[in-house]
Amino acid sequence: MKAAFVTGGSRGIGRAIIARFKAAGWRVAACARSMERLDRSPADVKVACDVTDPRSVRDAITAVVRELGAVDVLVNSAGLAGSNPLDTDDDTLWHRVIDVNLNGTYYVTKYAYPHIRDGGRIVNIGSILSLKGVADQTAYTAAKHGVLGFTRAFARHAAVRRVTVNVVCPGWVRTDMARSRWADLDLDEERAAAEAPLGRIVEPEEVASLVYFLASDEAAAITGQAFTIDGGVLA
Repeated sequence: MKAAFVTGGSRGIGRAIIARFKAAGWRVAACARSMERLDRSPADVKVACDVTDPRSVRDAITAVVRELGAVDVLVNSAGLAGSNPLDTDDDTLWHRVIDVNLNGTYYVTKYAYPHIRDGGRIVNIGSILSLKGVADQTAYTAAKHGVLGFTRAFARHAAVRRVTVNVVCPGWVRTDMARSRWADLDLDEERAAAEAPLGRIVEPEEVASLVYFLASDEAAAITGQAFTIDGGVLA
């Protein structure tokens, strides 16, 4: 039976990805900082992990490999967003957003890669902000651009083992994190949906289906690529 490891698996996109793989008969391990939320996850193996802490990452991967053996697919879904205008002396959010989104992807990939089977898959969750900029979103934009760059570089490194590495770049997705961001940005769902030519918000399950395709045999020749799923925002 194939096995997947999903970070940020307690809610939103990560939770939907776990459900999609489980529906296809995979065994799935998930990690998150909040074990309380993770307790409600359909994952087979659940471990606490702070993706910004290398020791925590190593311990989580050790636990996952002990339960599942080698991993066929790694999905880096842990993420954090927030506005960080530069007219402030407090740089805490800048460092935290970079740490979770970019350093977290780096640490998990670094320590999980030796346990990914040859011919396996790595799918990183980026954002349309991997491909464009937004005022006052400097940390998130920088981090998600970094995830794209890391994806492209690591795809070349992993090709020797036929491991593909791609990044999925969603626009607004109907998640708790998006609702929180809408409140911060004085948006509602209707106005957020209007930003997309299709006039709608992306569902977490749609992102999960794209991730699952990239994990499939049909995607074996696709690597180092970015796939937007945004209702046409970047069209």
